Amino acid sequence: MKKNDTVRLEITGMTNEGNGVGRYEGMAVFVPLTAVGDVIDCKIVKVNKSYCYGIIDNIVTPSASRCDAGCGVFSKCGGCAFRHFTYEEELRVKLDFVRSSFERIGKLPLLPDKIIGSENTSHYRNKAQYPVAMQDGKAVCGFYSRRSHRVVPQYGCDLQPEVFEGIIGQIMEYVDSKNIPAYDELTGKGLLRHIYLRRGENTHEIMLCLVVTSKSAERAFEGLYRGLCERFTDIKSIVLNINSKNTNSILGREFITVYGKDTIDDIMCGRRITLSPASFYQVNTPQAQRLYQLAGEYADIKEGEILLDLYCGTGTIGLSLYKEGCRLIGADIVPSSIENAKKNALQNGIDAEFICADAAKAAELFYQRGERPDVIIADPARKGCDRQTLEYMAKMARKRIVMISCDHSTAARDIAILRELGFEMTDCAAVDMFPRTAHVECVCLLSKLSEA
Repeated sequence: MKKNDTVRLEITGMTNEGNGVGRYEGMAVFVPLTAVGDVIDCKIVKVNKSYCYGIIDNIVTPSASRCDAGCGVFSKCGGCAFRHFTYEEELRVKLDFVRSSFERIGKLPLLPDKIIGSENTSHYRNKAQYPVAMQDGKAVCGFYSRRSHRVVPQYGCDLQPEVFEGIIGQIMEYVDSKNIPAYDELTGKGLLRHIYLRRGENTHEIMLCLVVTSKSAERAFEGLYRGLCERFTDIKSIVLNINSKNTNSILGREFITVYGKDTIDDIMCGRRITLSPASFYQVNTPQAQRLYQLAGEYADIKEGEILLDLYCGTGTIGLSLYKEGCRLIGADIVPSSIENAKKNALQNGIDAEFICADAAKAAELFYQRGERPDVIIADPARKGCDRQTLEYMAKMARKRIVMISCDHSTAARDIAILRELGFEMTDCAAVDMFPRTAHVECVCLLSKLSEA
């Protein structure tokens, strides 16, 4: 097989990144924008020793699950992976992702047999981060194309709230009229890097965060705020974030509130939640409530028991699972998240303790002071938990650990370690938090095999 060869291929599988997989003379061929069941003429674009990459040259026989993508930039933008086939097929593929990781990586004896789908597959996100770039001498914003930092101009993304399109449009009109330069990653020059929007699903409150390279943006954008907020009255907070570093990180450390409040509020599982710009908050609020409901069933917290929320963010999981008479403690590494968590507990009439610390250090601290929670909830970032954290979790938890993960491969690894440490997975399910993308979450219950 050589570059530029054209071969006929049947797509029989799907990778975690959303590429279709077929085989030609025993060699795996990865092809984006395909569906299981497609028969295609495939042009080979890159050849490695044991696999290669191709692109669709012609669809000979389309898969029965193929459908209209419903987006003009789907083939260019890197935001979605599965717009070209039905949601039913997407759920089947995602459940297979989780099952495969649990079986292959974790060697786990129990595999999930259900996936909780999202009621909404459009306009479900409560947050968007739009990169801004200069193209042909003009500032544009949208989303990055696949595997690149080239911006595909796009305001009306089907995954975002419809109100975001109007806000972005007015901001970019202002940027164009004032000749405000977008940030250039190669030269490090320019003022506006990202436009970050967050919206309360149930309160409709909107926070606008302009990520800029200099405090001089306060003057550059001062003519924008009044007109924008008069048109979009749900905007309750406008914040400048200063990020002058040559980095892939979207946000810098300094925030300056230039209009309205420092935070916005939302309602999650009946609790009022305060959100800062840097605080973690699930992007699909209705689906997060279903996820938390399942986590609550697994946790089965009773009066008088202790619940540890180890990666607590703004406290949403622990607060949603809290029952009268139990004790809630939590930890997170982001200071603003802990500030929000404390306020969220107070404004919901819940007596809870939250500390700001890395998960491993927090777990060690809680263990050394004698905490023995009945249930530990862990919802780590994609990299999962480190070994030290898992060991302290296993030492502390008296009854159950509920693992929530946005990366099924690291979840499989971590659960395998917890099995070594005396816990057995007794229930699990996949949850689709991010329809039309390749990401899928899972929730797992681990029960202690014997009392310490």
